[in-house]
Amino acid sequence: MRKLIVTTTISEPTKATQMFAKMNGWDFLVVGDKKTPHDKYKNYNYLHPEEQEKLDKPLSDMIGWNCIQRRNLGFVYALKNGYDYIATVDDDNIPLDNWGEFFKPQKIDVFSTKFKFFDPLSVTNYNHLWHRGFPLQHVHKKNEVTQTKKFFEKFDVQANLWNGDPDIDAVCRMIYAPECKFTNSWYTTDCMTPFNSQNTILSKDALRHYFMFDKVGRMDDIFGSYILQKKGFKVVFGPPTVYQDRNEHDLTIDMKKEYIGYENVRNIIEDESFIPFDSYNRYREVVENISMTS
Repeated sequence: MRKLIVTTTISEPTKATQMFAKMNGWDFLVVGDKKTPHDKYKNYNYLHPEEQEKLDKPLSDMIGWNCIQRRNLGFVYALKNGYDYIATVDDDNIPLDNWGEFFKPQKIDVFSTKFKFFDPLSVTNYNHLWHRGFPLQHVHKKNEVTQTKKFFEKFDVQANLWNGDPDIDAVCRMIYAPECKFTNSWYTTDCMTPFNSQNTILSKDALRHYFMFDKVGRMDDIFGSYILQKKGFKVVFGPPTVYQDRNEHDLTIDMKKEYIGYENVRNIIEDESFIPFDSYNRYREVVENISMTS
């Protein structure tokens, strides 16, 4: 089983990237950008901007530069090179000792709501918070969940949580400014739920349909998570495996970049018209061609 960790960065190697590069049993790929100090990554498996364009110039052009969505070219690289599992991580998420542990067959909690969306933080020890990309219109009732148990062999997507600064939206962060230490548990849902690209493992089959959408601000990975679930792929949430020492952000700017989600996510089950699919469709063409030739 071949496994690859993929990240993007415009910074010099961080504590997180240095640790991921040494992760036992995993290969590591840094996807560069125009601003990335290329010379600092001579000793890394580094996907230079010129090499990204060789993977697919039209896709590269459609995504554009100086954006986290360059990571999609890393996904193309992973599929082209035959990796079975791909972990997408951020360069400010420092791996803990349990990072990379896979879900094992077991009976776990399955949570449901009456309004078709599930907040993965609603059943944690920080249930006053909500995950980035959860519809704000449902926050007041997000903890109204029902619970059953079911045995699962495996999942398409494993979204582990994060200690330190969690992945919440700008509104939630302005109110609470939390520092978290989540308890350990595995759980899933039969509703639509957001997951991110900062500490998530996907099977190669899921990755062929997962995309970090460009031109949608801070909803890139969130829209990708919902579209993937609409295609039938399932996600399990797991224990925290990183500590996020969050890079500096202007929360007002973050809020503006999340507005497209605040306004539209609640309708995503029935309506995708607010999502630009041009780059996604090109990505699907590229990865399908890889599947046909491999």
